[in-house]
Amino acid sequence: MKKFLYLCTFLASSLISQELKVTSDSFQGDQKKGISVFTGHVNIVRAQDELNANKVTIYTDSQNQPTKFEAVGNSSFSITTEDGSVYKGKAQKVVYLPNKKEYRFFKNVHLEQVNDKKEIIGEEVILNTTNGKAHAKGAENEPVIMIFNIPEKKKK
Repeated sequence: MKKFLYLCTFLASSLISQELKVTSDSFQGDQKKGISVFTGHVNIVRAQDELNANKVTIYTDSQNQPTKFEAVGNSSFSITTEDGSVYKGKAQKVVYLPNKKEYRFFKNVHLEQVNDKKEIIGEEVILNTTNGKAHAKGAENEPVIMIFNIPEKKKK
């Protein structure tokens, strides 16, 4: 329990003084290796961002700063970029690289930009939260699907 409280304190103070709250059914950590594994109904909330998955592994550097978050199994998320765009979606695997401020989504990705009502469906999508750029790839025999909401112009 003492290690768990230490980890929560470290995680809460590590991401640029924004509170990071992790809840799960179980936790295992190895401070020397810089690996923390949360399993079962994992929920991570930081500022306006939220990530849910069956399992989340958090990797840290020698200064105990997170370098990578890896969520697997029925991942769902809500992300707000620096310009205020809100993305919601799901994927089988989500990787977040905090140093790059970049999310990588894999397998059965469905990403919706809520503000502009755009959707991306594919097998791999990369989203940079600093510049708002996204890249997508389809599966071997499947295309990437983009859906745009184009409002009709009113006739005069």
